[in-house]
Amino acid sequence: MNNMTTQRCAPGARFDADVAIVGAGPTGTLLAILLARQGHQVTLVERWPQPYSRPRAVTFDHEIARILSVLGIDADNDPAIDHHDALYYWRNAAGEDLQIVDWQSTSASGWRVRYWFYQPDLEKRLLGLATGMENIRLIRGWEAHTLHQDENGILLSGQAAANAATESVRARYVVGADGANSFVRQALDLPLVDQGFFYDWLILDMKPHQPRQMDPIHWQLCDPQRPTTIVPGGPGRLRWEFMALPGESREELAREDNAWQLLRPWNVTAQNATLERSAVYRFQACLADNWRRGRGMIAGDAAHLMPPFAGEGMCAGLRDAAALSWRLDAILRGVMDERILDSYTSERREHARHYIEFSMYLGRIICITDPQQATLRDQQMQAELRATGGTPLPTDQAALGPGAWCSDAPHAGEIAHQGRVRRDDREDRFDEIAGRGWMVIGYGVCPRQALAEHQLTALARLNAHFVVLGPPGSECDIEDSDGVYGAWLAASETRYLVVRPDFYVATSARTAGHFRQQIACWLAQLPLTHAQSPLAVTH
Repeated sequence: MNNMTTQRCAPGARFDADVAIVGAGPTGTLLAILLARQGHQVTLVERWPQPYSRPRAVTFDHEIARILSVLGIDADNDPAIDHHDALYYWRNAAGEDLQIVDWQSTSASGWRVRYWFYQPDLEKRLLGLATGMENIRLIRGWEAHTLHQDENGILLSGQAAANAATESVRARYVVGADGANSFVRQALDLPLVDQGFFYDWLILDMKPHQPRQMDPIHWQLCDPQRPTTIVPGGPGRLRWEFMALPGESREELAREDNAWQLLRPWNVTAQNATLERSAVYRFQACLADNWRRGRGMIAGDAAHLMPPFAGEGMCAGLRDAAALSWRLDAILRGVMDERILDSYTSERREHARHYIEFSMYLGRIICITDPQQATLRDQQMQAELRATGGTPLPTDQAALGPGAWCSDAPHAGEIAHQGRVRRDDREDRFDEIAGRGWMVIGYGVCPRQALAEHQLTALARLNAHFVVLGPPGSECDIEDSDGVYGAWLAASETRYLVVRPDFYVATSARTAGHFRQQIACWLAQLPLTHAQSPLAVTH
């Protein structure tokens, strides 16, 4: 169904918002906050009158912890978020190790590899931040049903209830973060492409009556009789996921008495735990080829669906929000034109594709129910584990697809490392000391001195921060306290670095002359406007 039509709006038309966002889940709410923090007017609409009170996602990675830190949410010290000094084990039906993954370390981006959270509490935090901002208008119980756009803006129409009169929101841009059945995606005619991966799993979210430490705390039971996942569900909670076997009824599997029967091997009963949710979900994989049409975009589950085996579904949506926020900010401030939105699709689609394919790969290993195939799998994985001496595998990381970064520069398209640094008497992570946004970094050298005047002018329009970083005791703005930056950059003989507001490296260089060339190449990829002409909302 295509609900997008064209309706003429005068160039001087009044707007209710710079950006209207459909869907007040984590992706839409984060995007609203990031845009509002840049001074833009946002209307956030949500079809459900109240926030969903049950958990869905339970885990996020180091990159999301870094994004949340922008909002002042410290994943290491937040009551809604937990972490565990433990590895992630894959074991067969006999309890033998098949694979060990490092979910114990601190990542190169400065945050722990894996966190666990209770989604209703985290969403409450995000919505609290959003409703506390004067330039975010949140409308609940409002369902969009038509979308009209032309070259000047978008008119989004909907209603609060079946018998209510139709109301409209006029915005310069619309983002659909409205889930797998996205109205905005359908209205913009941006279809999802099914990747042909389907498995039904029963999700049981449990709250033990007393603190309970599982051993291991997170692991995968690769038992062909019933593949099972056991992970934390956030502070004070646990989650079990049981695969539905061929021919099993979804309704029968989700019955509460069946849930307690499945939990018996772990001594979890109605007397020592509360069952907060029992539901069967279909794990599937879908990806939109195009994430934008005109002034309308999609993000989160509206753009991609992936099985949960890599724990990256919600993470991908929050990355979408971070990637969209700096682009829309630059457009609304008149610094870039709309062509920068083309790289939103090209970068994020390939990044999401990587995790979808990785999740499908893991799922095909886990979801084996044939005993002979399971035996062959176990033998192969155990041989691989022995060959590495049982060394835990590092967690998977993806680079961006082609876009607003220089493909021939070391580290470009990758998330930037982050170490602890010191300025004067204060020591903390780099983001907390140096700030966030466009970061132009020189290690032991002054990046300003390497650039031409017109390049400095372009970077000034981006509100870029210039930082001279160096080892302790050197003449620099900020000291590399733990040596993370020195080791990282020395490995590629890099001394200059540009990091984007979403923490991805845009370009890098070894010498001053090389840096000028790289900056020229990178700036040529950004559709910078000739003069700033901020677009202000009129009411």
